[in-house]
Amino acid sequence: MLVDGAAHRLRDVAHVTPLAPAPRLSRRLGATVLLKREDQQPVFSFKLRGAYNRIACLDDTAAAAGVICSSAGNHAQGVALAARMRGIPATVVMPRTTPSIKVEAVRDYGAEVVLHGDNYDAAQTHAHELAEQLGRTFIHPFDDVRVIAGQATIGRELLDSGLPFGTVVVPIGGGGLAAGVALAIKAVNPEVRIIGVEPAQSASMLAALENGAPVTLPRVGLFADGVAVRRVGDQTFTLCREFIDEIVTVDTDETCAAIRDIYEDTRTVVEPAGALAVAGIRHLSERGDLGADNVVAIVCGANLNFDRLRHIAERAAIGEHREALFAVRIHEEPGSFRAFCNCIGDRSVTEFNYRYAGAGDARIFVGIELSGGVEEGADVLEQIRAAGYPAEDLSHSELAKLHVRHLVGGRAPGEGNERVYRFEFPERPGALGEFLDAVGERWNISLFHYRNHGSDYGRVLAGIQVDDDDRAELDAHLETLGYPCWDETDNPAYRLFLT
Repeated sequence: MLVDGAAHRLRDVAHVTPLAPAPRLSRRLGATVLLKREDQQPVFSFKLRGAYNRIACLDDTAAAAGVICSSAGNHAQGVALAARMRGIPATVVMPRTTPSIKVEAVRDYGAEVVLHGDNYDAAQTHAHELAEQLGRTFIHPFDDVRVIAGQATIGRELLDSGLPFGTVVVPIGGGGLAAGVALAIKAVNPEVRIIGVEPAQSASMLAALENGAPVTLPRVGLFADGVAVRRVGDQTFTLCREFIDEIVTVDTDETCAAIRDIYEDTRTVVEPAGALAVAGIRHLSERGDLGADNVVAIVCGANLNFDRLRHIAERAAIGEHREALFAVRIHEEPGSFRAFCNCIGDRSVTEFNYRYAGAGDARIFVGIELSGGVEEGADVLEQIRAAGYPAEDLSHSELAKLHVRHLVGGRAPGEGNERVYRFEFPERPGALGEFLDAVGERWNISLFHYRNHGSDYGRVLAGIQVDDDDRAELDAHLETLGYPCWDETDNPAYRLFLT
């Protein structure tokens, strides 16, 4: 009954989005893949469904007082538009790190924006405080029965389409979309398989299912920011545990490859969360588990910052196994550079970084275009090694893909006393300076590389010179900084190319 009511309320608000074929992807995977295009909603995301249904159910007194939510993206826009449609005030609390394009989009729908804190948790806490002070109704992004019912109308539309399907693949963040879709479909056809997809770095629903109850992850990856949820909802957990058949996880490269897949079939660039379902279908295909019936992927959103496109393009080639990255050490002598180029033959080179390192050695970081997938990459590595060059395949190294491919090699002064660390910190004006202040002047920085991909977090690779006697003090200091940190000193990408 809740889903019926939601469908009635949304009939003139949310689009009945198309269930579109993906012919290129279907041919490549050997299965019929259909895309449920929720990126074509007025706010370019499914979030309008749940937000509008919740707000439409407020009584007149609560509605007059207004609504409030915390969000850095799609839910914020859904609440803002839904409130405007009902003619009531809305406040959206967003982290200070939120890109301006998202802030302006919410303001364009008429909501008041309050920027608070450096992350979603801080914004959410402040939103609850304001809700109590102002007497406003807090609109939860996922753990609300009427929000879930609104998202469930997607499942109802799939059933009403008349097209047969055996598997529906749905992205999972807090679980509202997955719970609603699974509930609607399983109530009518329990034989349909529902597969949830989470980023490997933000698999909060999978962790909850394995634990038997929701758990709070210490941190989540932010690339797919639309599903970067540390703790799923209690209600969404209960429904997903009952109605979701399986959850698979995908990495950043697989997600970027899925964004490219969707673009090639639709000429639309979706956000990382919006491509998760297609990444999940690719994952099922690789393990031979797509089945014979039509497979539906819910494309849940397309609110993407333009300046993230370069990073996505870089990672998509690796995710599709169209490019391999290698670090190689060669002996420096006249003709050695050319000899190495001859070694790799007439393959297309996507990038080539070369650095003379002294002591008769040179370092090469090379990207090679592949047409034969993983098998060809392994063949190229063997070919390089057979020619006498020490080499490593770095195609799956975060250090290589985030930093090393944009650097050149060389040895830092002070033999053997450099440690290399990878950091993330909230991106905002002055954040880089704050990070350097936190690191302090106790140790010398011998290498520094900073990248931001248009997301809420900046990435830093830092070489720090420290004697063995001071290592414990440095490690203790880094623990107190409050920034996620990885020691990459033993990473082959560092050992082969940056030393």
